[in-house]
Amino acid sequence: MTRPSIDATHDIHLQSWVDSANRPDTDFPIQNLPLGIFRRAGSEEAFRPGAAIGDQVLDLLALRDAGQLTTEAAQALAGTGDGSLNALMARGGGASLALRRCLSEGLREGAAQQPQWSSALLPQAEAEMAVPARIGDYTDFYTSIHHATAVGRMFRPDNPLLPNYRWVPIGYHGRASSIGVSGQRFRRPLGQSKRPDEASPVLRPCERLDYELEMGIFVGRQNALGEPVPMGGAEAHLFGLCLFNDWSARDIQAWEYQPLGPFLSKSFASVVSPWIVTMEALAPFRCAFERAEGEPAPLPYLDSPDNRDAGALDIQLEVWLQTERMRSQGQPHQRLMQSNFRDSYWTVAQLLAHHTVNGCNLRPGDMFGSGTQSGPDTGQGGSLLELSDGGRQPLVLANGEQRGFLQDGDSVMLRGRGQREGFRSIGFGACEGRVLPAFLPA
Repeated sequence: MTRPSIDATHDIHLQSWVDSANRPDTDFPIQNLPLGIFRRAGSEEAFRPGAAIGDQVLDLLALRDAGQLTTEAAQALAGTGDGSLNALMARGGGASLALRRCLSEGLREGAAQQPQWSSALLPQAEAEMAVPARIGDYTDFYTSIHHATAVGRMFRPDNPLLPNYRWVPIGYHGRASSIGVSGQRFRRPLGQSKRPDEASPVLRPCERLDYELEMGIFVGRQNALGEPVPMGGAEAHLFGLCLFNDWSARDIQAWEYQPLGPFLSKSFASVVSPWIVTMEALAPFRCAFERAEGEPAPLPYLDSPDNRDAGALDIQLEVWLQTERMRSQGQPHQRLMQSNFRDSYWTVAQLLAHHTVNGCNLRPGDMFGSGTQSGPDTGQGGSLLELSDGGRQPLVLANGEQRGFLQDGDSVMLRGRGQREGFRSIGFGACEGRVLPAFLPA
């Protein structure tokens, strides 16, 4: 078994001397301690690794340089002064666990480290966050059978789910260079599209802009080229998860996707939440990997007793929308839907095992997108494409506005939270992005 286990750092009774970490609604109690890359907002300081605790960021290199960390925790941070977590990721779960345990000890209520460590705190409101890793390669999967069926039904009513879906984790290689961090502002993309009444395609701004509610999955330890990672060892190559919004230009996608799949409809922008919740922090939210009766069992290379027992993750997901009018009137985001990551058709370990079965080498900082996370019930679609039935039944917002697809000025925010009786709830922070008008060439 390679997945992290529950230990003293998950104790529901732990409290922190950082008061905001003890609030019941915080995403970042002491039981979480997610990792990110930050600097003081408005400064020219170098980006550096930090841990979220309540509404604060703990400067990890400041602690290390002051001799405040254990030897193992200090060694885990070697190389992270380049403004990424890649060096830590490369060391595997032992390094991230040593760092987690050191931080948990030092941040606990009554810890002797409080006087020294308090000087290494910065309010998150005063921090500028960066994408937490150098993402060398990014693969987008399609793990929600509910999303795949709903979308397939729009285009293939008699055969919505293609026959390979139940057997192979479907994915494609995406564009890493356009992945930004929460707070992203991006222009509505241009691309070719063809309306049903047009004889030929036209280059125009996207008219059917959408979001996709996904999880981002970061690779830790690498595997050598030509060496597949078996299911029994897959979890040892995973570092942690974040929220991920893979913006999609549905009209451009419809015109370009055959025969090779998405291209310009996906590569213009994607956004991640700034904090990576480590696999160690997620240990309490493991649950059995189950499929509905009648679904085929995975092929042997995608199966293991440990994956069946606890390969899935119980993470509640939400999408929130704020229009330009709502923002101008001081109205907050409105929640559009909820779903849960445990309903995925494939687990994170299966994604990694399948990705490497042909000998593909994954590297520290590589990222998987889970694919749109839709639930089994009506109203649990993880995209506007589903919630509005392809734009035919626009959502009516509380202020009377309607949305079939996104308009300029719209802000989409994703939220995620692990919850389980007997354990402290933890969150991922916000993953937010806003649509700007298209850049129209002269």
